[in-house]
Amino acid sequence: MEPVIRIQDYNYNLPDGRIAKYPLEYRDSSKLLIYNNEILKESVFRNISEYLPSDSLMIFNNTKVVPARLFFRKETGAVIEIFCLEPVQPNDYALSFACNEECSWNVVIGNAKKWKSGDVYFMCDAAHLDAARLNLRAELVSKGDNNGSVVKFKWDGGCSFSEVLDICGRIPIPPYLKRDTEELDYDRYQTLYAKIKGSVAAPTAGLHFTEGVFECIDGKNIHRDNVCLHVGAGTFVPVKSEFISDHVMHTEPIEVSKKLLVNILNSIDKVRKIIAVGTTSTRSLESLYFAGVHCIESGVPGDVLQWEPYSKEYNYSAKEAIAALVEYMDVNSLDKLVIRTGIIIVPSYKFRIVDILVTNFHQPQSTLLLLISAFVGGEWQKIYNYALNNDFRFLSYGDSSLLFCSSKA
Repeated sequence: MEPVIRIQDYNYNLPDGRIAKYPLEYRDSSKLLIYNNEILKESVFRNISEYLPSDSLMIFNNTKVVPARLFFRKETGAVIEIFCLEPVQPNDYALSFACNEECSWNVVIGNAKKWKSGDVYFMCDAAHLDAARLNLRAELVSKGDNNGSVVKFKWDGGCSFSEVLDICGRIPIPPYLKRDTEELDYDRYQTLYAKIKGSVAAPTAGLHFTEGVFECIDGKNIHRDNVCLHVGAGTFVPVKSEFISDHVMHTEPIEVSKKLLVNILNSIDKVRKIIAVGTTSTRSLESLYFAGVHCIESGVPGDVLQWEPYSKEYNYSAKEAIAALVEYMDVNSLDKLVIRTGIIIVPSYKFRIVDILVTNFHQPQSTLLLLISAFVGGEWQKIYNYALNNDFRFLSYGDSSLLFCSSKA
């Protein structure tokens, strides 16, 4: 059954001055807080390999942030902001980015009350001279509440929609930074290993990694692999209900390779630790367990529902669940698997896959803070009090933590 959890119990005072509005000059110079077996230590991120077990498996989210914010103008002069969330027609990210004439997206509309019908046109200025030839416009297909609006984009020139966004769009930095996107954000609000376009928010735990850090990780025989979860705007949606059971979690697509699943199986067999870089990687990896359970029980991997982990007792091992996915992919000659997940990880959750988590410091009363609490056995306040009392920087451009799981199934 759904856990009874008051979100107010996961609140803390975060002064605005503790929110990192800009990244540090060097990615790996951020502070690192290590929590292992109730013991806290402090270091610098470039030294993270010293605290990682050798011969482990480290998994990154290689999604790439797209310039998803676009500004249009109506003939009346009203400015309309369109924040692209996910493709509708075609509904595959790669196919939508490849479109060279038109495509439709699920969006959030800023100043929506000013746009009831008709086309709006991209705001070209001195900074968008290349955009003029595109004649980019948007048609309102349907208007809904929150994230429920659909817009059709149309343009000239034969460019792909991916190129259109690169020319016209802005990187959607988090709203809590309370500033406009700046030139540095195009580089620093992106991981070095970002590869597959689709996110509207960065998997920020990965922003600290540098080539030097990777060399040290490789030197400890730590194996590296990737998942891809496109981070949606739902990551910024605050929990407004009194109880978490009333909060509706956003869903996001996960893409994994058969190679990764085999690597996870090998790690389980050899009792290697599995390290997730970021909460998005954690949600992806833990979702694979339940997708594997679907395979065992129904023959196909289904999407993972928000409260599925709490609906009943699961007696399958992680090895059985992941092996079922590998077998499914073998039988169907698949090299990659794509599912959607709405999983929410809260206290009482039993982790099946992830042993160690690299993550930043998260907002009060957020689903991410609930995940942290579940991972460290409820000790989130001890960790966050230390960070607040020792000048750690918070949120997307802030410092990092290395957490060891205390609630593994």
